[in-house]
Amino acid sequence: MPINILMPALSPTMTEGNLAKWLKNEGDEVKAGDVIAEIETDKATMEVEAADEGRIGKILVPAGSEGVKVNDVIAVLLEEGEDAGTIGKDAPAPKPAEQPKIEAKPAEPKAESTPAPQAAPAPMPPAPKAPAKTESAAKGERIFASPLARRIAAEKGIDLAGIAGSGPHGRIIRHDVEEAVGKGGAAKPAAGAAAGAKAPAIPGTQGFGEGAFDLVPHTNMRKTIARRLQESKQFVPHFYLTVDCEIDRLLELREEINAASPAEGEGAYKLSVNDFLIKACAVALKKVPAANASWSDDGLKMYKTADISVAVAIPGGLVTPIIREAESKSLTEISSEMKSLAKKAKDGKLKPEDYTGGSFSLSNLGMYGIKEFSAIINPPQACILSVGAGEERPVVRDGKIAIATVMSITLSVDHRAVDGALGAEYMAALKRLIEKPLGMLV
Repeated sequence: MPINILMPALSPTMTEGNLAKWLKNEGDEVKAGDVIAEIETDKATMEVEAADEGRIGKILVPAGSEGVKVNDVIAVLLEEGEDAGTIGKDAPAPKPAEQPKIEAKPAEPKAESTPAPQAAPAPMPPAPKAPAKTESAAKGERIFASPLARRIAAEKGIDLAGIAGSGPHGRIIRHDVEEAVGKGGAAKPAAGAAAGAKAPAIPGTQGFGEGAFDLVPHTNMRKTIARRLQESKQFVPHFYLTVDCEIDRLLELREEINAASPAEGEGAYKLSVNDFLIKACAVALKKVPAANASWSDDGLKMYKTADISVAVAIPGGLVTPIIREAESKSLTEISSEMKSLAKKAKDGKLKPEDYTGGSFSLSNLGMYGIKEFSAIINPPQACILSVGAGEERPVVRDGKIAIATVMSITLSVDHRAVDGALGAEYMAALKRLIEKPLGMLV
């Protein structure tokens, strides 16, 4: 009996994803554990393994398809002795993309039948035929195409409106665009259909002329970032605490430790300021454990370990891989683990366990020259620390002006879980550790 291959849930919060690539073709034999496809989630590109063995009978969702719902059928696997002709009989069809629902019209009474006593309702117009692609585009209707197809079309100057899609429900896929390129370009919309037609107004863009901007479709990552941070600002009562820290001792200690590292090979390391900050945040949470908490309707969640989520910028957004139990790890362990996680993040290879959870977040924009900023809390966490650039500033010591390297840090706090006095106590502990860094090593 044919076996349905379903869109997997690759993280606890995943509801849909993009089917980036098929690594097997129709007719290929697969064994349990073989990697058959790559799925793009809101955090990373992950490989999908076959759970059964057999032969790929039919691929129902082509590569490049976006917004594929979890548990939708994406392909059908045939067992030995079965052929593709059994797919329609035994395997349920995949869920279709959203289409306008057309209600079935009851049969009209014939002319010779006895008329109803009340006035007859106005006859329903016949169901309209699907308009041609060119007509749809001229009327401002959405053109369904995969992200890859859109990108190739934009690079080649191809008009998607003149291409007939061969994907599910008429979606334009990569093959369709490449075929149009081979033929010298897709046909432009008919002049008659386009005459007098205006493109639909996009909210917030009124006043911009045609061609003044490119509309880039949202990625799953960007949608998730937008949704989560909008919810955070709407529902989490933020307040902010800022202190200035002198980091000359920390920089000297970093230079001294790095100088002791082997030049190369196993055991070599190079600590960054961020490595010290991760360690300091974790140790400060152990010194002020009441700040290592988050809000829930059932009660405060008091975390037993300091799991520090570190913001890493990647193309199209950011992710927050986690250094778990950072309070108990050495600076070299934190540095090595952070480099590995950052590389996986930029390669799109993070696994759910690499970024799920975390009790506290750290976001550092100092390398970009940002002096000070206030980050948005990443729910369900209650705190995120924003780190600015270290720069030489005048300071007063014993009534005299001196020059020191100063760094501004700002704590964004969820007032439901952490009160102002508690947040100030945490920041005082953190400032002491940053200005006297030997304290985080003992």
